[in-house]
Amino acid sequence: MLGFLGPNGAGKTTAMRTVFRLINPDSGSVTWDENPITADDLLRCGYMPEQRGLYPKMRAGDQLAYLGRLHGMSKTEAHGSAETWLERFGLRERIDDPVESLSHGNQQRVQLAAALVHDPDLLVLDEPFSGLDPIAVETMSEVLLEQAAAGKAVVFSSHQLDLVEDICEYVAIINAGTIVLEGRVQTLKDSAPIRHLEVEVDGDPSALVELLEGVQTTQMNGERLTAIINATTDVRGFIARAQEASNLRHFTYTTPSLSDLFREAVR
Repeated sequence: MLGFLGPNGAGKTTAMRTVFRLINPDSGSVTWDENPITADDLLRCGYMPEQRGLYPKMRAGDQLAYLGRLHGMSKTEAHGSAETWLERFGLRERIDDPVESLSHGNQQRVQLAAALVHDPDLLVLDEPFSGLDPIAVETMSEVLLEQAAAGKAVVFSSHQLDLVEDICEYVAIINAGTIVLEGRVQTLKDSAPIRHLEVEVDGDPSALVELLEGVQTTQMNGERLTAIINATTDVRGFIARAQEASNLRHFTYTTPSLSDLFREAVR
């Protein structure tokens, strides 16, 4: 499962649309298994656009079955799969309702079901978690993890970096149309030249910054100091000096979060 990340305007949606021939690239090519992607290959793909790609007045079940038929499923297979996915997303009782009558979050569920109904080998999802409540996010995360565990390739974009860090093995971060960081999430965190530091003391923590070397960014929140520092900084000496200067109540020193890596990569 690949998290495809980048700031607004970096080119994530353009790249995804290019895969499905909705945009013709000025240069370069799209390949699948090292060969130029074909129309037959696209039938094995599931795509969830960021904007609604559904017929608003069509009933949810009929719409999913129709899209399944377009991907080569029989009528029976398509309707059976439509019912299965609507039930999985808690929408079985809405199978005969027009899509436009559903809430934003439920339309998002139907949109993902449309990408899954034909059992694709590749899922390309543009902001699939946008507008979902925590329960829906949990359900969708479980579905994507199951798809990846079953051997499917899953690529999705998201600005919810904590979620990406929880469920993705790999990430690719782009900026201005160029990949600026990519790899296994844990490897990127371990090899990063920065670390995340939090210190909480009695009183004002601002004086602690003067005791700390290799500081890149700091943030004060009451009696807590949060800092991004160089990985080479000697934090053991800092802890001793901080304890001498003020009563040290809380201390954490960890590899950077994916949000930290993202900010450093696109800064």
